[in-house]
Amino acid sequence: MAHASAFSGIGGKECPTTWVQFLDWFHSEQACRDYLEKLRWSEGLICPKCGVISQVGRRSRGRLICPACRHQATAGTIFDKTRTELRVWFAAIWYITNQKHGVSALGLQCVLGLGSYETAWTMLHRLRRAMVRPDRELLHGEVEVDETYLALTDRIDPISAVGRKSNTTKVLVAIAVEMLQPKGFGRIRFQRIERGDHDHLMPFIKTSIRPGSLIHSDGSPAYRQLEENGYEHRQTVHLSSATPAHESMPGVHRVASLLQRWMMGTHHGAVQPGQLDYYLDEYVFRFNRRSSRSRGLLFYRLLQQAVVTKPVTYEKVVEKRRKSGR
Repeated sequence: MAHASAFSGIGGKECPTTWVQFLDWFHSEQACRDYLEKLRWSEGLICPKCGVISQVGRRSRGRLICPACRHQATAGTIFDKTRTELRVWFAAIWYITNQKHGVSALGLQCVLGLGSYETAWTMLHRLRRAMVRPDRELLHGEVEVDETYLALTDRIDPISAVGRKSNTTKVLVAIAVEMLQPKGFGRIRFQRIERGDHDHLMPFIKTSIRPGSLIHSDGSPAYRQLEENGYEHRQTVHLSSATPAHESMPGVHRVASLLQRWMMGTHHGAVQPGQLDYYLDEYVFRFNRRSSRSRGLLFYRLLQQAVVTKPVTYEKVVEKRRKSGR
């Protein structure tokens, strides 16, 4: 078996390290099902519907089924009710995690030979929802916080593929960047906000940064109550300062520039405001793992999160997009 000599990830979990190993491991739908089963139910299937612990049964279509109540065991994951083979899903996850700057739906469609743009588009949006661990550690140490505007352009309707007149929208995004000593950046967080005031920034700070951390901000009054909320605070007033803002607060300005470049380069700025949160999640996932030497481990991490991520249907994704006013 190829598994015996392959990379052993964190906690002894195994994953392929190269494309050749990937093809060897996941050469069939059965191999993908076995891996998914081992990943999610290493102690046996705990049915999300009836709670019975048992071995996993299967139907002819290959779906994992609880033998006690016949409930589909992939329910409750992003693979719930998917018509796409797990082998294709695995290939998509491998490709996405192996592309340093991400992929577009059109690129994914071409690489995998998918029959429709909508299938690739929905797969990407499902996977983006799996890129955030609910128990992820808060940023800590010295953290720069600021806001930036992103210019989003709706050039083509991704559902009907009917060209539309360009419509550019500016969206305000809060940024937090860990600053390493003596230099360099650690992890980051993003969140779309309505306004750059205390009421909108403080919830972002509390859910992103550990209390007791040193927050470095500009001179905005929105940050004046940080110490009252359990943070140390250092302000740098940029107005009339001889030092440019990108030098006094290099973290947030560098990350904001990289984010805008990613939006324009990979997605050509054509990101609908209603979907922006998930694109931000993807960028955070990529940035925070930028130093990983193992693409196989990134594949494993995303697949690991995918099997515990609540499902979202194509209709729900489209509905959210339409509610954004497009």
